Amino acid sequence: MYIIIGLGNPGDKYKYTRHNVGFMVIDILAQKNSVSLNKIGYKALWGEMRTKSGNVILAKPQTFMNSSGESVYEIINYYKIPLEHLIVIYDDIDLPLGRIRIRKKGSAGTHNGMRSIIYMLKNEHFPRIRVGIGKPKEGTDLVKYVLSPFTEEEQPVIYKAMERAAEAAEIIVTDGIDTAMNKYNRDI
Repeated sequence: MYIIIGLGNPGDKYKYTRHNVGFMVIDILAQKNSVSLNKIGYKALWGEMRTKSGNVILAKPQTFMNSSGESVYEIINYYKIPLEHLIVIYDDIDLPLGRIRIRKKGSAGTHNGMRSIIYMLKNEHFPRIRVGIGKPKEGTDLVKYVLSPFTEEEQPVIYKAMERAAEAAEIIVTDGIDTAMNKYNRDI
């Protein structure tokens, strides 16, 4: 079993913002695999998909970004999966717009949602897919930037990146993280 968590903030106010890239990738995975994200539990909206490699939980924590670890901890604690079978997908200002990076483990960097998860799990040894949203222009408030929607010009680029992130998550589940890293960590 795998658990794929997309990070974001609940509510229509945040639906298409940069900080909700993780939620949008989960939505792409759910739509592609005919999964309804209609279950409520573990402080998350979630659904289950079946793959040739077994069941996969798709989840969107409803705790707001800075407390994402509460939801992730509840899911992991319930299903008792090894952390190598947790995949977290989230936005990253340190990657150029549209670039994705897959890692087996690592620190939270500047991402508060990841800080919360690592704090709650007391471990940073789990796979993650970072989706580049680009840096704000100098003088732009970081919070305002990550909570803003993508511009019309950025939308095709970020949508392609989110589709690639969804594909990468599926490859991690079916063929392993090394295969996904080799395929998706190349610059495009």
